Amino acid sequence: FCVMETSFTEENYIKAIFKLEELTREAVSTNEIASRLLMQPATVTDMIKRLSDKKIVTYKKYYGVQLTAKGKKIALDIIRKHRLWEVFLVKKLNFKWDQVHEIAEQLEHINSPELIEKLDDFLGNPKFDPHGDAIPDKEGKMRQVNSFPLSTITKKKSYVFCGVTNHETKFLQYLTTLNLSLGNIIEVEAINEYDSSLKIKINKKRHEFLSEQVASSILVYSVNDK
Repeated sequence: FCVMETSFTEENYIKAIFKLEELTREAVSTNEIASRLLMQPATVTDMIKRLSDKKIVTYKKYYGVQLTAKGKKIALDIIRKHRLWEVFLVKKLNFKWDQVHEIAEQLEHINSPELIEKLDDFLGNPKFDPHGDAIPDKEGKMRQVNSFPLSTITKKKSYVFCGVTNHETKFLQYLTTLNLSLGNIIEVEAINEYDSSLKIKINKKRHEFLSEQVASSILVYSVNDK
């Protein structure tokens, strides 16, 4: 889709608002945006006014900020570029999944629709990035997966590891030390009533223990759902 010209800083704000709206499903406050971007609230307010003038967001005092249809298109375009670059870095340049986020943060601001379409085709039109996040297509549509945090399960059965909600380097490196990667079958063998930690078996071979904090950042779907 066609996207209007936006600056590097504006794009970071747009993406941050989109991510916050995904979490809350409602208008977000300037304080929430400031916290996410580590900015002063006054600075955020100035940027929101600028984005509002461009019809990228709507802003009502005491109500909050929401992306317009135009703003959502821009956000999805940025996310599409970010996730395609992550696939490229992992699949073609052999980066590890814990190394690519910061690089993709820089590459996502390249404004060349032709380049991104060629990149998408070159990669075979992937539907998901290396962390299991859905990649928007050029219309902004994403494939939906009925996933949920491993920490919320109540039955001792098998699940497919399909994504993470924590993209921090140390967390991804920790999963790597467990030899836990997307597509693995996780069989929950025991749920500790005291601290909700899990005893799991990975691919019917190795046993591991996961804390509730780790399990809450691992997304899975039931083997029976696919």
